[in-house]
Amino acid sequence: QVQLVESGGGLVQAGGSLRLSCAASGRTFSWNVIGWFRQAPGKEREFLAAIKWSSGNVYYADSVKGRFTISRDNDKNTVYLQMNSLKSEDTAVYSCATGFFSFGYNASPRGYTTWGQGTQVTVSS
Repeated sequence: QVQLVESGGGLVQAGGSLRLSCAASGRTFSWNVIGWFRQAPGKEREFLAAIKWSSGNVYYADSVKGRFTISRDNDKNTVYLQMNSLKSEDTAVYSCATGFFSFGYNASPRGYTTWGQGTQVTVSS
């Protein structure tokens, strides 16, 4: 069993920054990718970024490329999402998830098996 705990969400003004954390524990050998997703009210869950744990390769959705940065701390089994230049449309619940993919990553939420509880990010304009 894998457990994921997100933290770092909150209220921020447009143009500001936040850093989200996702701490993984449990059967950490059962996954090789951690992804970040978000879901705004009335919208589908959206892929943001992913990191391949073994290689450190990172992948981004076009919508956040250049503004968001995903990184990891191997010793802490923690992945971070640094979010800069936040906009009101970034308001959503942000979740991390783990999956196992033989090649690269998967931008579809269906490919991920374990999800954290989510953390709310609200950007005021």
